[in-house]
Amino acid sequence: MANPKVAGNGTAGGRRGARILIYSHDSFGLGHLRRCREIAHALVEADDEASVLILSGSPIIGSFDFRSRVDFVRIPGVIKLRNGEYTSLTLPLAVEDTLSLRGSIIKHTAEVFDPDLFIVDKEPLGLRGEVAPTLGLMNQRGVPCVLGLRDVMDDPEMLAHEWERKHVLPALSQHYDDIWVYGLPQICEPLVGLELPPSVAKRISYTGYLRRPAPAAPQPFYLEKIAEPYVLVTVGGGGDGEAIVDWVLSAYESDASIPHPALIVLGPFMGSEQQADFMARVNRLEQVEALTFHPHVESLMQRAVGVVCMGGYNTFCEVLSFDKRALMIPRTEPRLEQHMRAARAEDLGLVRMLEAGRSERDRSPKAMATALKGLPHQARPSERVIPGLLDGRENVVRLAEQCLARGRQPHLATARSRG
Repeated sequence: MANPKVAGNGTAGGRRGARILIYSHDSFGLGHLRRCREIAHALVEADDEASVLILSGSPIIGSFDFRSRVDFVRIPGVIKLRNGEYTSLTLPLAVEDTLSLRGSIIKHTAEVFDPDLFIVDKEPLGLRGEVAPTLGLMNQRGVPCVLGLRDVMDDPEMLAHEWERKHVLPALSQHYDDIWVYGLPQICEPLVGLELPPSVAKRISYTGYLRRPAPAAPQPFYLEKIAEPYVLVTVGGGGDGEAIVDWVLSAYESDASIPHPALIVLGPFMGSEQQADFMARVNRLEQVEALTFHPHVESLMQRAVGVVCMGGYNTFCEVLSFDKRALMIPRTEPRLEQHMRAARAEDLGLVRMLEAGRSERDRSPKAMATALKGLPHQARPSERVIPGLLDGRENVVRLAEQCLARGRQPHLATARSRG
C-alpha cells in the first residue's frame, strides 16, 4: 500500500505509515463491525506500516480480537426501537445528548488521529448526521473520504425515500471522493433507481465480495453432545433470529431421522428469556448443541457440512469463502436487504432460500426437516463460476492505495461543492 511519509503530500512531516480511520455504523447487530474489521485487517496485512482505527458503537467490540496496528474507539451505544426511534443503549441520557456526545468523540478522534484516509461504512452522514462535522473537517484538510456500501441496501423505492429524507445525495457530491460497493453489479446494484448526479455515479467502484481468510490457528471448540460434521445454524447478532432458531428446533423435535446434528449460535443480542427457553429445548435434544456467542464463527463454519443462516452480508461472504452449502432464511423487516440478496443468490445457484413467513403456521417442522435433509446434497457455491466474486479484499487494498497515493489535496473540498 502507498505509504505517505513526507510533509509534501499533506501528512505530518516525518511520520511513518498511512493512517486510516473507519466509521462503523453500529446500533444493533454485528454486520457493520465485522465488515469494517475485515477491511481493516486487509489494509494492515497489505502494508506493514499502516495503522487503522475503527470508530464503533458496538457494545461487544471488545469481544473480538484485532490484528496488530488495528484498534478501536468505542463510542456510546444507541439502539433502534421497533417504532424506528433510537434510544441510548446503557447511559441514562436523552438520545439527543447521546448523539451529541458520539459526534463530539468522532470529530475529536479524527482531529487527533489525523488520518490519511477516512472510510465511512453504509451511512453517508452517520447516525442522525453525527459524522457530518467530521466529514467537513476531513474535507478542509484534504483527506480523501470514501463511502463503503454493502452489495444491497434496501428496496430501491424505500432507499430513495430514506436518502431524500436524510439529504444524502447532496452529501455524496460535497463530501466523498469515492464510493466502494463491496459486491458485484451483476449480482446486486445497491444504488439502482436513485437519481445520482453523473459526478457521483462515476465515483462508484465495485470491489467484489470480501473473502474471509481461513484462521491461521482455528480457535478450539469442544462439542459436548454432538459429533462432526454438523449443520451450523447462525443468526448473526441474534436480535431478530428467534423465528429461525425455533423453526430448526421444531424440525429436530419432530423428526429424529435428520442425518446431521445441529450446532446453533444464538447470538449475543438475543433476549435472555428467549435464550433460556431455547437452551432448555436444546438440552432435551441429543442431536442439537447450542452456544450464545463465538467470536470466530469462521472456525465453526469450516467444520460444518452446511449452514442455515439469515442472509446477512458477512454470513454470505463466509458461505462463499468457505464454499459451504447454505440454506438462507432472510428477514423482510425492517429492510428487504436480506431477502433481495438471498433471492438473487438462489437465482444464481449459490444458495437455497426458504421463506420464513409471518407466523408459526408458515413454518412447518416437516418443511424444515426436508430442507435440512437436502442441504448436504446441494451444489456448492464454487460450482457456479462468477469472475471476481471474492476479489473484495484485494480491490479494497488497491483502491485505498490509489487514494493514499493522491495524498491530501485541500482543493478537493471546493471541487466537491461544485460537483
